[in-house]
Amino acid sequence: MLSEFDLIKRYFTRERAGRASTVLGVGDDCALLAPTPGMQLAVSTDMLVEDRHFFAGADPRKLGHKCLAVNLSDLAAMGARPLAFTLALALPQADADWLAGFSEGLFALADEYGCELIGGDTTRGPLNICITVFGEIEPGHALRRDAARDGDDIWISGTLGDARLALAGYRNEAWLDAASHEQAGARMHTPTPRVALGRLLAEQKLARAALDISDGLIGDLSHILAASRVGATLDVDALPAGLALQREDQALRRRFTLAGGDDYELCFTAAPAQRAAIEDAGRASATPVTRVGRIEAAPGLRLVDAHGVPLALSLRGWDHFQQ
Repeated sequence: MLSEFDLIKRYFTRERAGRASTVLGVGDDCALLAPTPGMQLAVSTDMLVEDRHFFAGADPRKLGHKCLAVNLSDLAAMGARPLAFTLALALPQADADWLAGFSEGLFALADEYGCELIGGDTTRGPLNICITVFGEIEPGHALRRDAARDGDDIWISGTLGDARLALAGYRNEAWLDAASHEQAGARMHTPTPRVALGRLLAEQKLARAALDISDGLIGDLSHILAASRVGATLDVDALPAGLALQREDQALRRRFTLAGGDDYELCFTAAPAQRAAIEDAGRASATPVTRVGRIEAAPGLRLVDAHGVPLALSLRGWDHFQQ
């Protein structure tokens, strides 16, 4: 049977990547980071709990990917460059096959974004995964929630709604053919953090306010509006639906793109003068970008259809203590 320290050594200790930012990694009481002089640290923590954030028996490799992806998505929303992360892992048992798959998925994504595991903790208990990620960004370049201005465009990266469609399929709330369920499931289990786009938006100062869409656009956008003390009009029919969701009816598309959750795309605001540059940034980062509304001085969020006709939709984002 694996001990705690055998587990760490076998599955989570690797040859040092040699990054200048990491002075000391896994194996001591603390890790030591040395960020680039003059840069600011960006730090974020996310926790994934079995039967709350993912189903019992979830594919461990995909779970390893997702638990880091949701943290990298937070760095993307600030425009930060990933540096390193810590992992706190509670396990019901030390299952070698599960640990091998989980660590493979985790490190495949970590290597893709140059983000090194530098420490953490393991214990026995209900399956719970907590990651803290560290990034760096130039002072004055961070994309904050409180920076939206009257007249800004509202943009969305990628597509929305497929993760929620996959969940509907698993819950038998909607019938999906095999191809649709596979496409939607990929968005749910292996989201793509938009780090490259976020970096360009921050480095070139193209966007003002931004966040990642984790709890549904209608709820997450409200955080920007509240922090910036503004309102907005959102063209619901302009929201980019995922490939699987495009096959569904209009009512479901509207509901899942607005309030589906688990999308991990970026929502950001920018001056209209930046439209061409933002489209260039989307192409340079291989990330589709879509303009879906505008920021306004009048408080509140107004939903309209493609013709500008107001929509009366009663929807809200995800809240862990109200759902």
